[in-house]
Amino acid sequence: MSINQAEYKEILRRLAPCGLNCGKCLFYFDGEIRELSIKLKDRLGNFGSYAERFAKGAAVFNNYKGFNELLSFMTTGDCQGCREGGCMFPGCNVNNCTSSKNIDFCFQCEEFPCKKSNLHGTLKERWINMNSRMKEIGASEYYKETADEPRYV
Repeated sequence: MSINQAEYKEILRRLAPCGLNCGKCLFYFDGEIRELSIKLKDRLGNFGSYAERFAKGAAVFNNYKGFNELLSFMTTGDCQGCREGGCMFPGCNVNNCTSSKNIDFCFQCEEFPCKKSNLHGTLKERWINMNSRMKEIGASEYYKETADEPRYV
């Protein structure tokens, strides 16, 4: 199944060169986590004034202030995505490398997998697995296949 240029452009806006979906990142300006955090914050309204009362019955509500701080932070995502220079992983070199080679994803490079990504541990394993899968089925099918998967696994 072929994909048109507009659909591929949207996939590139969402999928980082490493294969992670920027659209699912908590820092992404147009992502679901930010959107849902804004909605939850709105729905909770002034719940903080009630948390102390609820804490008498369930001690977990003593943590509401910290939860609210985290939720507030999650509403502020303003990253435009890895392709726009917004990678949140310190030291990641994937975007620089793919840009210098004028390719969209690591799997399109003859050297993949390589040491140039500067990724380590489970993130490196995910990078290899994501790009291997994209190489097998294509970036657009991979995007569709992983659409409902969580970002943080």
